[in-house]
Amino acid sequence: MAICRSGLFHLLVALVLSNTIATSNANVEGDALFALRRAVKDPQGVLQSWDPTLVDPCTWFHVTCDADNRVTRLDLGNGKLSGNLVPELGKIERLQYLELYMNNLAGQIPKELGQLKSLVSLDLYHNNLTGPIPPSLSRLSNLKFLRLNGNKLTGKIPRELTKLGNLKILDVSNNDLCGTIPTAGSFSKFSEESFMNNPRLEGPELMGFVRYDVGDCK
Repeated sequence: MAICRSGLFHLLVALVLSNTIATSNANVEGDALFALRRAVKDPQGVLQSWDPTLVDPCTWFHVTCDADNRVTRLDLGNGKLSGNLVPELGKIERLQYLELYMNNLAGQIPKELGQLKSLVSLDLYHNNLTGPIPPSLSRLSNLKFLRLNGNKLTGKIPRELTKLGNLKILDVSNNDLCGTIPTAGSFSKFSEESFMNNPRLEGPELMGFVRYDVGDCK
């Protein structure tokens, strides 16, 4: 009987710990998403269901979760959102799809997005994002789609991004990037369409040769 009671006790402890961890993860991810809601203007009310008093963000519209109630997808494309991205997004550990394209988002891309090790698709195209492309995105080893086109990004294309061996689609066109185009690693397979309409950007894909005397590039 003592053995049975001991086994039951350990089972109950395991269940309590499991529920505690699940609740903790939901709180962290819910807090991260609500930080985004606070940082943006939402004229169409697409984030209206994002209620911070609800423990589980999986009940919110435009949020998809897995069987463990962990957030895996955020679909907010073409939502007319304006404001800034927030570093808290980097805490959504199992996020695979971050879809924020065709909004009016401004400011810089948070370097914390490089913590999203499960990310498969990062779609931030057609916004008003400024500043550099964070080199930290090179940590996204599962990334297949990186679309940053149609923003106001500046600076060099980080050479670290050539380490993204799974990258299938890259589009950084229609920005204000400068310097030369990396050609190593995964970048060897991308055509000039991936880089076009960056007036200060030079490289073999666009010019037929590499220039090293590009001067200041910011």
